[in-house]
Amino acid sequence: MTIEVRVPQLPESVADATLVAWHKKPGDAVNRDENLVDLETDKVVLEVPAPAAGIVKELKVHNGAVVTSGQVLALLEEGAAAEARTGGSAEKLAPSVRRLVEEHKLEPGAIPGSGRDGRITKGDVLSHLGSKDSGAAVAVPTTPAPPSAAPASIPAGARGERRVPMTRLRARIAERLVQVQATAAMLTTFNEVDLKAVNELRARHKERFEKVHGARLGFMSFFVKASIEALRRFPLVNASVDGTDIVYHEYYDIGVAVSTDRGLIVPVLRNADALGFGEIEQAVVGYANRAREGALTIEELTGGTFTITNGGVFGSLLSTPILNAPQSAILGMHKIQERPVVVDGQVVVRPMMYLALTYDHRIVDGRDAVQFLVAVKDALEDPARLLLQV
Repeated sequence: MTIEVRVPQLPESVADATLVAWHKKPGDAVNRDENLVDLETDKVVLEVPAPAAGIVKELKVHNGAVVTSGQVLALLEEGAAAEARTGGSAEKLAPSVRRLVEEHKLEPGAIPGSGRDGRITKGDVLSHLGSKDSGAAVAVPTTPAPPSAAPASIPAGARGERRVPMTRLRARIAERLVQVQATAAMLTTFNEVDLKAVNELRARHKERFEKVHGARLGFMSFFVKASIEALRRFPLVNASVDGTDIVYHEYYDIGVAVSTDRGLIVPVLRNADALGFGEIEQAVVGYANRAREGALTIEELTGGTFTITNGGVFGSLLSTPILNAPQSAILGMHKIQERPVVVDGQVVVRPMMYLALTYDHRIVDGRDAVQFLVAVKDALEDPARLLLQV
């Protein structure tokens, strides 16, 4: 029996998708639920699984085409021929992992998976490549070069150029950044925070914390908690503009910016005020890993009332983050650097970080923005406030 493989129902906020890559060709055998093709929206990469075991009969749409919900992608001849196929672990690969496996001609079954349900992660592939016993060293970059990077084989002195289309995600990022600059009255205020108390707390409890929660005690949970306490005091910073209305959000959905090969995305911690430090750290690590595998869902990337971004992981000392519309504010973390500061009349060396708060001046006044940032600073310099909510 011939079965039609169709584009799954896309969310209301997504009008169409781009067909990125077929993983099967006509005549190939497939297992039920094995990934056939990757579709890229402006938020995530979607996998389209085979509805039944059989043989790929015909591809109706080719790479690069724009498709919509319900559109026929391929015809599948249902049958038992595919049931005996081996290499089932390949069907568990996320798009970015699959590309790495194919690039290095690896056998997925030989790579131990550390992800959820035994899925192979990008880190698993990189570790496998690094441990391969070969005569020549294999250089595996932690972050693959972007598509626009110049090939290593270009002769010295050459003046070549390459033109590549933007990915859907990159095009969407560009559109949103230009849009927010055109519609919001953005202003940035700065402060600095002494992280000595946070560092001491982390050092004192990190081993026990990791044993109990299965995640490292990082800085993000402290910044999320400090931001929430400041948002409680200054609700306009947690609000958004809708036409001529101000929408006050009486909940705290905190976006955490994550850098991936495809661009910057912002998964959301729902009801972050109800999460403990361990739950926040687990969620952030899980989001980061799945983001780099292209495995986040659209629901995990939509919404959010306030965003935190950490340029410090790349060495940024100071920056002015851009709003994540329609939110009214975004907090920028930066590199922790030991600097001499004056404490109680004495010059001492402390681990200092510059903080930046970009806000929409249409609804947030400078006074509120400055006081919000001071509230974040005070909570981080005396972490007991986070427990006592004072």
